Amino acid sequence: MRRLAAALCALALLSTGAQAQTIKDFLAIAMKKWTAPFEPFQLIGNIYYVGTDGIAVYVIKTSQGLILMDTAMPQSTGMIKNNIAKLGFEVADIKIILNSHAHLDHTGGFAEIKKETGAQLIAGERDKSLLEGGYYPGDEKNEDLTFPPVKVDRTVKEGDKVTLGDTTLTAHATPGHSPGCTSWEMTVKDGKEDREVLFFCSGTVALNRLVGQPTYPGIVDDYRATYDKVKAMKIDVLLGPHPEVYGMQAKRAEMKDGAPNPFVKPGELATYATGLSQEFDKQLAKQTAALEKK
Repeated sequence: MRRLAAALCALALLSTGAQAQTIKDFLAIAMKKWTAPFEPFQLIGNIYYVGTDGIAVYVIKTSQGLILMDTAMPQSTGMIKNNIAKLGFEVADIKIILNSHAHLDHTGGFAEIKKETGAQLIAGERDKSLLEGGYYPGDEKNEDLTFPPVKVDRTVKEGDKVTLGDTTLTAHATPGHSPGCTSWEMTVKDGKEDREVLFFCSGTVALNRLVGQPTYPGIVDDYRATYDKVKAMKIDVLLGPHPEVYGMQAKRAEMKDGAPNPFVKPGELATYATGLSQEFDKQLAKQTAALEKK
């Protein structure tokens, strides 16, 4: 994972001429973990993990069917569907598909699953054009970052609700990582306790350009507003688009019948967001210095 993190940081500093080959190299490193299998499990309450070892995908069971949160790379769609079946669920019961952000590692299976199930796809309003075009913002012609385009049935903004049966999720606009990056909040039962869960969209710089010709206008202000917003949120369970965001594998190994759920960790979101903010400042300084040398 250190190699992967280093590759991501380096990508943010590249000139356009060198970027294409380096993205290929990065994807070659990332794909080994992103497509590796992971056994599905009940994470907390009615939330289940059905993703890979490197990309998080979730199923939320409701009284009127399933909500699918993100997918993974296109070639992992079959694995995701098998993971859903391993839990005793039917893929055909997916009624709603939610998106955190429109990047290929979280959208690759949308078109196939939507076609198969007829589920409604819901995403942040500023990511609609990306999903329907199947491209990365600011790098529309880079085929290494494209994914199967998919029609968005509904867009959401800050505070909008999505309800299926007995379950409601609240959308929080947390742009930066993508223009329409959306974090989803819901309440689950953990024994006799209610727990607030946040599926945090993402806050890393990753492939984004912050200066010069930024990935999209206003990206720096968006990132900073997102960090401030999530630091103030009162969340018991932090989840995210990649397992390393919240130490999924280690927490999964700690799960035991009758023991407290290790995914319940109030304060983890604020700590994580603080670290993201500090790393963002470093990346912004590096990109600014690189630009000034040109």
